[in-house]
Amino acid sequence: MTSEVQQLLTTGVALTDEALEHLLPAPTVEPHSIHRAMRHSMFAGGKRLRPILCMEAARMVNGGADLPAGAAHLGSAIEMVHTYSLIHDDLPALDNDDLRRGKPTCHVAFGEAIAILAGDALQTLAFQTISQLPAPGTTLVEIIREFSFAIGTGVGPVPGSDLPGDLPPGMIGGQVMDIESEGAKPTPELVERIHRAKTGALITTSIVCGGLLGLGHCLASGHKLPCTEEDAIARLRTFGESAGLAFQIVDDILDVTQSSEQLGKTAGKDTATEKATWPAVYGLERSRADAASLIADAFAALEPFGKSATPLKSLAQYLVDRTH
Repeated sequence: MTSEVQQLLTTGVALTDEALEHLLPAPTVEPHSIHRAMRHSMFAGGKRLRPILCMEAARMVNGGADLPAGAAHLGSAIEMVHTYSLIHDDLPALDNDDLRRGKPTCHVAFGEAIAILAGDALQTLAFQTISQLPAPGTTLVEIIREFSFAIGTGVGPVPGSDLPGDLPPGMIGGQVMDIESEGAKPTPELVERIHRAKTGALITTSIVCGGLLGLGHCLASGHKLPCTEEDAIARLRTFGESAGLAFQIVDDILDVTQSSEQLGKTAGKDTATEKATWPAVYGLERSRADAASLIADAFAALEPFGKSATPLKSLAQYLVDRTH
């Protein structure tokens, strides 16, 4: 890891944790159990990659210098949803895991009922947070629409809407496909659909939502974009989709090459439960090559932004170089 990436991560974690400390109810607020459970999982030592990607996308669109107001809170809202998904993913009914980020999972520490409710509460608080960001109402509506699709089940044609008719499933849809495919022979089509939905959708929306927030500040300040507004968001989406898929491919690789101590979670679970993974379909060598190719595609999408894109590119490279 380069010193520049280390600085990005350190600063991003500090900004995110400061915002979360402000947004989350204190452990002394009643009902104590739910708030302690929420904080147990939120402050369990996550890398904060999604909020950092969100903040750096907002900064890049805003010209690469100042972090737009509200970006840390937006990133924190995304981290709340990510953490809620992990709490529920670890439950006995789903992955049945007792270790997350090197600590007992929420249901192990607080019981299943409180863990379920803690996840529900974090999702609700995320949308409350977004609704109060210092941005125009039209920007907030765009962010909420983008965010809600990314964490949902996927939708078909919507009468009277300008949305495409075949939106890919969001995070929850990806989780469903993951569960229903266990034990089945993984195919290239299936594993890509699951990865782009279950993991990639939230990473992509982190970047796109950050870009939408940054765009609002950019236009208000009179900063000139290197491309049209539509092209800027489209390029961020391409970057997010490529980097998000690469991230999950690397996760698959690490699951079969690293120990539980190195990962901070139970290693080998994907193989043991016969999950659809990239190495299961393509093998380790091809998986590493595909991750590298996807990062190259992500880099190409940000070319018009020049040096302002350097932090996001550095983070994308870190996603495939990491060892845990």
